[in-house]
Amino acid sequence: MDITASPQRLSTDFIVVGAGVAGLCAAIELAEAGRVLVIAKDSLLESSSEYAQGGIAAALSDDDEVELHEQDTIVAGDGLCKIEAVRTLVEEAPAAIEQLIEWGTAFDRAGSQLLFAREGAHSRNRVLHARGDSTGHEIVRTLRNHARSLDNVSFQSFAAVTDLLKIDGEVGGVVALDEANHTIVWIEAQAVLLATGGLGRVFENTTNPDVATGDGVACAYRAGAVISDIEFVQFHPTALYLKNAPRFLLSEALRGEGGYLRNASGERFMERYHSQKELAPRDVVSRSVVMEMRATGDESAFLDLTHLSPGLVRERFPRVYETCLRYGIDLETTPAPVRPAAHYAMGGVQTDLYGRTSVPRLYAAGEVACTGVHGANRLASNSLLEGVVFGARAGEAMSETRDVPRKEAGFTDPVLYPCIAERDVRAIAWNSCGVLRSGPELRAALNRLRERRFQSIQSPERGTFELRNMHQVATLIALAALMREESRGGHYRTDFPRKSRKFERHSVILNNGLEPNVAFA
Repeated sequence: MDITASPQRLSTDFIVVGAGVAGLCAAIELAEAGRVLVIAKDSLLESSSEYAQGGIAAALSDDDEVELHEQDTIVAGDGLCKIEAVRTLVEEAPAAIEQLIEWGTAFDRAGSQLLFAREGAHSRNRVLHARGDSTGHEIVRTLRNHARSLDNVSFQSFAAVTDLLKIDGEVGGVVALDEANHTIVWIEAQAVLLATGGLGRVFENTTNPDVATGDGVACAYRAGAVISDIEFVQFHPTALYLKNAPRFLLSEALRGEGGYLRNASGERFMERYHSQKELAPRDVVSRSVVMEMRATGDESAFLDLTHLSPGLVRERFPRVYETCLRYGIDLETTPAPVRPAAHYAMGGVQTDLYGRTSVPRLYAAGEVACTGVHGANRLASNSLLEGVVFGARAGEAMSETRDVPRKEAGFTDPVLYPCIAERDVRAIAWNSCGVLRSGPELRAALNRLRERRFQSIQSPERGTFELRNMHQVATLIALAALMREESRGGHYRTDFPRKSRKFERHSVILNNGLEPNVAFA
């Protein structure tokens, strides 16, 4: 690939980067305003949303109230939720669910009635599932079909979106890698939405798909957008832990149905760590599993479902059951070995309630964004809901740019090929920025990451760009985690194990062209 050659140029009205729940909801909302190009990374069928097992939360049952959903979200957020964002999420949830049903989403039912389940830290049964553990897949299927029925919405796959195009301080499009044709493509647009999903692949152990390499956060940071609360990463406590097997997520709903966590000696241990036992908040359960493993010297804990009614796991969680069976674990007869794995990012590109970032014409929605709705720790099954609600709101706001003339100055050439890091970035992030953190480990991680950033790129391909982005995001996480000298939500410091009112604020990171600058506001 000749990186000095003039890029191919395309244009559209609006660009949506990401074909998960948030991106599709935005595209549907934008369709009446102009031509919408939805860009998928690698495959239109691959997104974090596709793998969401747990469900989608909404206060729709007879014994539930929006105020209770709001309260549970705030409690889980551990003092850092932005109340207005939470209120927007829970108040718009019922109508969002009704819209999904109208478009064809087949949620699980008991007869004609929607079937509501309860998950960790929820005070009511308010979580809807589809085909047991395929909720994300069903919602994406519905949204994709609806988006494809709209004349103005088109889809295109690229190996990666590598950077954002800027015109005199405003975003004017994206830079994409067409790896199959060995070309770089500049796609111009009135506005760009980042709906790129998560960053779990920054860590060595993660439940996230291969595409979740933090691209949206890294691209936005390089373009000058504010990054907020990036230190808050949720580690799911029960990822399947087998050699030569992916860290497949064993849904929290399994514990909601009565699953136990045991150590290698067969003892239930969660009661030693929290009064809610297996249904404690995810961050508590993850830390408890790690602490128990350290105390016993075990390689894993075990999720035990063998005492549940025969056939329940197979019928309620067919995808989980079949996946575990493929790797030799029959969940109805054998406890599954589990360990925590990086699962969800509470922080990301800072936005308002309509997806607007600090850079004009750049928007973000879904897991890549930080609205403040999750605070320091996401409440189970609020993530799909966030994508639906705030994806649509971002699309609404983007449509307002349709008639606003774009600046005519030429594009600032994006920095396509900066230095990259060696491939031990994921190990550095996991060992130093994982479930348990400390100041010395975080400082050492930052030093190691800095040592690895001055290596030149010889082969510009998808993996190269992903590695650059993972290096950038790992650096931001390590720096923000080092500066937050307390423990709160998904961020736990062994040297600062308690919360501090001094840090009841949001981390804010700006790109000043040198080292990232972290402040709290």
